[in-house]
Amino acid sequence: MKARKINLTITGCLGRMGQQLIKSASKDKKFKIISLTENKAQRKKILGILPRMNNPEAFEEADIIIDFTVPKCTLEVLMIAVKQKKRVVIGTTGFTKKEEDVIKKISRKIPILKAGNMSLGINLLMYLTEIASKSLGNNFLSKVFETHHKFKKDHPSGTALMLGQGIATGKNKNLYEIMGKKYLNKKNFPYGKKINFNSTRKGKIIGEHEVLFSSGKEIIRLNHEAFDRALYSEGALAAASWLMKKKPGLYSMRDLMNFK
Repeated sequence: MKARKINLTITGCLGRMGQQLIKSASKDKKFKIISLTENKAQRKKILGILPRMNNPEAFEEADIIIDFTVPKCTLEVLMIAVKQKKRVVIGTTGFTKKEEDVIKKISRKIPILKAGNMSLGINLLMYLTEIASKSLGNNFLSKVFETHHKFKKDHPSGTALMLGQGIATGKNKNLYEIMGKKYLNKKNFPYGKKINFNSTRKGKIIGEHEVLFSSGKEIIRLNHEAFDRALYSEGALAAASWLMKKKPGLYSMRDLMNFK
């Protein structure tokens, strides 16, 4: 018996990731795009679907919603999704601690998978960062460097913060307590007792991330370079498929990849 396709809603459908998700989902036989949403009324159809605003009607037939937008929009989507008992994959970044707490609260009622980066490679890098941080201990200082295209607004990127969290977890510390300075477009930036971040915004770069550990006598570098945006959309679709079988809770790509 042929399995039923997963009915999918993509929010922020005109954004970079929204467009990439539409491309990837339309080629994936497990999914059927049922609706698309944007923050302004649209007149032009995409794949025969007229994008709508975020409202209960737009999500009514969806099994799952994939959201790569901005925090305000994501919370708007979640408020509707929780009433309709819809599963949600969140790739949005830049949430405040208060917004993170709201997401945690909603995840008690519906399954949510949230990741600052949907790439399997980046999530492996985060895992390796934790191991390195734990193994190297306090004799090594650390910092995080990231580069993205010139249109990316938030900095540090959600991925850089994920890697910072990896360093913090390895040291058994709270990231917010050991977060250092946040630089923008610096050629060089220092190590510190806390984790310093440097973000560069230029050209069309999809994403480069590097974690550095230094004892003063040696440097260890862990890095990742993305050169095809499809790796994020394909990761998000893998997350959506995996989340279909899960109970309410807040999950990450780490859960999907079964890292201990």
